[in-house]
Amino acid sequence: MKENMGSCSNAVSMVFMACLVMNSLVFVAYGGDFYQDFDLTWGDRRGKIFNGGKLLSLSLDRVSGSGFQSKKEYLFGRIDMQLKLVAGNSAGTVTAYYLSSQGPTHDEIDFEFLGNLSGDPYILHTNVFTQGKGDREQQFYLWFDPTRNFHTYSIIWKPQHIIFLVDNIPIRVFKNAESIGVPFPKSQPMRIYSSLWNADDWATRGGLVKTDWTKAPFTAYYRNFNANACVWSGTASSCGRTNSVSDGAWETNGLDAPGRRRLRWVQKYFMIYNYCTDLKRFPQGVPPECKRRF
Repeated sequence: MKENMGSCSNAVSMVFMACLVMNSLVFVAYGGDFYQDFDLTWGDRRGKIFNGGKLLSLSLDRVSGSGFQSKKEYLFGRIDMQLKLVAGNSAGTVTAYYLSSQGPTHDEIDFEFLGNLSGDPYILHTNVFTQGKGDREQQFYLWFDPTRNFHTYSIIWKPQHIIFLVDNIPIRVFKNAESIGVPFPKSQPMRIYSSLWNADDWATRGGLVKTDWTKAPFTAYYRNFNANACVWSGTASSCGRTNSVSDGAWETNGLDAPGRRRLRWVQKYFMIYNYCTDLKRFPQGVPPECKRRF
């Protein structure tokens, strides 16, 4: 999406409530070995794996950004990654972390972190592509500074739904609406990708704020990858879990009552754009999945 599509006042008074919610959760630190699980795919050594495979960094300078992808493909499961985003003046930069298949009719599940001027919040941009078509954006401010510490960003992908989570708090649910003619990603295996790149033609305030290259290199950090997921083996998938923590958690039927309350809280206080309410963008009517109450 080539512009920032919404704005609202970030409810500072809700940060205290955020702390209470987060403190009520149980977090598990995952392992993962970046040497075993990922390939650095571009950036000419601007991507690095170190600390015995436990830490990965991507960097961006005026010449190039960088990126990596998973060695394995997955078909359904839960994917967790901890990120610490570019600190300081990150305007113009985008850190993308997503699942994607290949080809013109690809499926994709996106987290994109749109950088901003120092002191202004990052925008977390989410999207779902099915059969090559996206345009299902929701955007959020976060209730913490994502550059000070690592935070966990998770995707639960099931035949019934896709759930986006931040520190185990659900922020978005995209449900399977094939019954009303909406395609859903369920047959194409996807790899995990991440990249750090310059998008100052659109990423910050619609391109009004450009990247300050005197602050380069810009660097994001990754750790504690975990895939509790089915690994694609060419013709079929097998539930090959890389870590047995939370065994079966992604197989549950959906959000429980506390999860639904957290979802409503995030969407009430931190959502700044929802394609389902953008009537100017869809003058002939919003997409059919937006009209359905699940």
